Amino acid sequence: QVQLVESGGGLVQPGGSLRLSCAASKSIFNIYSMGWYRQAPGKQRDLVATITNSGGTVYADSVKGRFTISRDTAKNTVYLQMNSLKSEDTAVYYCYAGSAVRTWGQGTQVTVSS
Repeated sequence: QVQLVESGGGLVQPGGSLRLSCAASKSIFNIYSMGWYRQAPGKQRDLVATITNSGGTVYADSVKGRFTISRDTAKNTVYLQMNSLKSEDTAVYYCYAGSAVRTWGQGTQVTVSS
């Protein structure tokens, strides 16, 4: 079973940018769906973005035009480029891999605050 490790979170001012990385322990070539969810305090875990192994993407309406998901099969890594960050983007961001059965990373904190 693949293991996932997220990195790249931190504190950023509103309007700033961050890039999250999700490194997999083995090849992601045959993993159909990978992506990111986020969970703010007291709220449910919500979809942020997904990407298939053919490059198809889906974004939550709240991040369209600001976030970009990508995957690098050679590096077994999925990225989430986050631009124009807002305070409401503050959350723990979780990477996942798989469709019917999902593996999750441990999460990385993103805090957007002045």
